[in-house]
Amino acid sequence: MIKGVFLDCTDISRGDISWEPMEKLCDYNYYLESTEEEAKARLRNTEAVFVDSFPIDRKIMDDNPQLKYIGIAATGFNHIDIKAAEEKGIAVTNIPAYSTDAVAQHAISLLLQITNRPGTYDDVDTTPLMLLNGKSIGIVGYGNIGRKVGEIASSLGMKVIPYSADPEGAISADVLSLNCPLTEENRHMVDRAFISRMKDGAILINTARGALVDEQALAEALKSGKLKAAGLDVLEKEPPDETCPLLNLENCVITPHIAFTPKETREKIIELLAENLRSFLEGGRFNRLV
Repeated sequence: MIKGVFLDCTDISRGDISWEPMEKLCDYNYYLESTEEEAKARLRNTEAVFVDSFPIDRKIMDDNPQLKYIGIAATGFNHIDIKAAEEKGIAVTNIPAYSTDAVAQHAISLLLQITNRPGTYDDVDTTPLMLLNGKSIGIVGYGNIGRKVGEIASSLGMKVIPYSADPEGAISADVLSLNCPLTEENRHMVDRAFISRMKDGAILINTARGALVDEQALAEALKSGKLKAAGLDVLEKEPPDETCPLLNLENCVITPHIAFTPKETREKIIELLAENLRSFLEGGRFNRLV
């Protein structure tokens, strides 16, 4: 039986789900988190490694020539050296579309917290509420999640503008939602120049990847009033430290990368991790990246 280890399952395993699907397929151990030194020891003689956000670079692959398989417990794969894995013949799988409903729901919940403040509004709060019916929402990344965000927004009476179809229209919308994967090409795409093209008083929602946004530029726009507010489930550094310019801004709602964490979604992650591994062991290519 193949030996496997999950290096950083803290966001998936909360004592309320079963690892049985994985345990049936491999000699399996899991850890809530791993330091670089701990990972070195835990990867020794391990043929399959599973990660959420722990980076697997070329050096780790070089140091572990027995490694045959990398299973990503998420959709994004920017933390894996895909090129090195391909060169070394290491299979890499991810889990596409598992969190569509959860992330879209969270994106809209961030928007509603900004427009209606249901979690914080009290008798002394004088912030005016905002009606979404008749407003527009630009969506950067019109895949499964982006389309679901658009579907929910449309049901609220909003005009949906996919960035891929109308970049300028999306950028100048009342709300802009980021739902695209992170690449080297779009890193910090929301910078000062980009924000300058956004509508004055617009709202930015990011449930994709923190590095899509230049945080200093966003902080300046929020402080100046160029942007009305931001709702973020992701930051460039997680967890953030005291240098993050977005902390403690009243018009910036931040949640700790939890959009994908409903129990039902985490159970689906385990099921798909097992399906991906089973396919690999049987010579298949289910959800294979390389």
